[in-house]
Amino acid sequence: MQASIMTGRIQLLRKTAILIAGVALLTASSYAAVPMVPVPITLQTLAVLLVGAVAGPRMGLAAIVSWLGLAALGAPVLANGNGAAAFVGPTAGFLFSFPIAGFLAGVATRTIAKSHVSRFGAFMALHALILAMGWAWLATIIGPEAAFLSGVAPFIVGGVIKSALGAAILAALDKNGRSAK
Repeated sequence: MQASIMTGRIQLLRKTAILIAGVALLTASSYAAVPMVPVPITLQTLAVLLVGAVAGPRMGLAAIVSWLGLAALGAPVLANGNGAAAFVGPTAGFLFSFPIAGFLAGVATRTIAKSHVSRFGAFMALHALILAMGWAWLATIIGPEAAFLSGVAPFIVGGVIKSALGAAILAALDKNGRSAK
């Protein structure tokens, strides 16, 4: 009985640490930004995919939703403003794509994307999903062509680079003993 209580507490502590580390990484990625209008260039998409891939689909999703919840409550965790306005402004489509992309990154890296090349491909597809959702929302505000020119085109090369970097980081973590669960 005592051992199972201790095991439960250790698992709760581990999950709490993963959640806090995920929120911290996501917050830090928000501030690594190149200011642009209407959407800044940040490392958020890389962090979202890595949090999902490393923490797993459920814990990654929990970290991303917690981070967005903090933003909605006004905590300074996003690059381009916090509070409810962030979820109706120009970046809302990107923000709403993050939980989906993070969850799918966790699923992909535990099922079909186990090699460096397949992880790169999965991350490319997830960057495309993020850009598509961001574009769809932004298009309702500024029109489809302007949304593509300001909310998709400037981010394509970065998405390729961040996908490669994410796959490389996972490969390095695998070499150093990250367990795939």
